[in-house]
Amino acid sequence: MTKAKFKKVDAKGVLDSRPLPDSDFDSLWESIFVPADQKDRLLSQGILNFTLREKVNPSKIPLHGVILLVGPPGNGKTSLARGLSDRIARSFGTSGHFGYIEVEPHSITSASLGKSQRSVLDLLGGTISEQAQNHPLIVLLDEVETLAGNRARMSMDANPVDVHRATDAVLAQIDHLASQHPNLLFIATSNFPQAIDDAFLSRADLIEKIEPPTLDGRKFILRDTLQELSRLFPKTEKLITEQHLNSLANISDGVDGRRLRKAVVTACAASKETALDIERLTFQDLQAAVRQVANIKCS
Repeated sequence: MTKAKFKKVDAKGVLDSRPLPDSDFDSLWESIFVPADQKDRLLSQGILNFTLREKVNPSKIPLHGVILLVGPPGNGKTSLARGLSDRIARSFGTSGHFGYIEVEPHSITSASLGKSQRSVLDLLGGTISEQAQNHPLIVLLDEVETLAGNRARMSMDANPVDVHRATDAVLAQIDHLASQHPNLLFIATSNFPQAIDDAFLSRADLIEKIEPPTLDGRKFILRDTLQELSRLFPKTEKLITEQHLNSLANISDGVDGRRLRKAVVTACAASKETALDIERLTFQDLQAAVRQVANIKCS
């Protein structure tokens, strides 16, 4: 693998770019609760992409370098993808030699005939291909259904030629990049897997569904959020007890991780006095805020 350090990329369609490993992304991996075996599968598949693909005949072992995370919003797919990118890079002991690019899909789709296809070709066939020539590269395709929409479900009244061509361009570029750059990995996410074209799904080497947090997962998220709060406001540490966490986790069944963390923030605004002095936060404040988001979820 190359020893040249990855440099920030400034191009249309690129939301973020950075060398890996990255300490911010490492903390994301730790903060997202998914089953340990699922994290192990994701990391192992990511590592395999960079150890096996360049050695095999793609007509016999068709690896496309695509991992797809699907599931309801709010359960950490994007954060998990960023953290996974970091852990893959760390597994190879690199220091800034891996590159990371995050694609902003909405910035490269257009209602103007032909522009979406052209933008896809410029980004995948140009920017990403060029970077993959020089570095092991991980690319996050968030909301991938925006780029690879299900052509069978598309309305024939909504500029069908261009949207079909854009999806065609994505698929063609995925195939081309897979054959030319075995040191390239796409991690894609979607809240709506039914909206993704079947041909893209068939190219995914691994598809993982990220489910809403379990009881243990909700306890982990609540503890993690409250520990961060107590780092800034030490007196709130008294709220982090097994009894409190069990109670809050039990009443938050079905609540996604993001809303659960936000419920802790909402509790801090239970009154003007608490908002002015977070160390006044009580278990009753937390309980009321968690019940509120749970009731909204159930309604």
